[in-house]
Amino acid sequence: MELAFKIYMGAWITACAAAGALMFVRRREIELFGRAYWLMLFQRWKLVTFLLASVSLTVIAPYTGDPTWDYIDAAFMSILAFTTAPWTIGIVYRTFAQQRNWAILYVAICVWMFSSSWSYDGYLVLRDGAYPFTWLPNIFASGVIYVCAGLLWSLEWREGVGIYFGFTQLEWPKPSSANAFGKIIWIGLPFMIIVAAMIIPFLL
Repeated sequence: MELAFKIYMGAWITACAAAGALMFVRRREIELFGRAYWLMLFQRWKLVTFLLASVSLTVIAPYTGDPTWDYIDAAFMSILAFTTAPWTIGIVYRTFAQQRNWAILYVAICVWMFSSSWSYDGYLVLRDGAYPFTWLPNIFASGVIYVCAGLLWSLEWREGVGIYFGFTQLEWPKPSSANAFGKIIWIGLPFMIIVAAMIIPFLL
């Protein structure tokens, strides 16, 4: 592996280690470790859409013509996106709305990068013994998909309020009381279309 990639890999491993230490020290401030976040995430429509997307991406991975995409990285990146993207996008929003501190934002950015890029890079280094040549395009492609996932699975609906992103509410990550996918799907559809539009060309 080239020296530049060794330096880059060392840098992101160090960044992730620092983020992990911060997560432990400030774990009471991080919604990922709270019951409310998982209740929000495990609403029926979110689980169903995640399973459909995850299974589809995993099954088609070896047939895309991309040698870096296989069953394993397709599966674990799907799981990481579902479990972390709503929290990460929420923290970014709430930090710039001056509702969170910069230390938690740092953790969120590292979780984002690990989920959409660094875990992919590390897996391929272990699998192939070399840093993937697709590392930079993957940052942008997977980053867009990750944002779409975070926005889609942050959608909520409440009587008298309508459709909203959960992270915009003070009580976040409290889930909405209704399973209203029939109402939410029309707002969520553009995010699904963007992801599909990025993947379909690999199958043609």
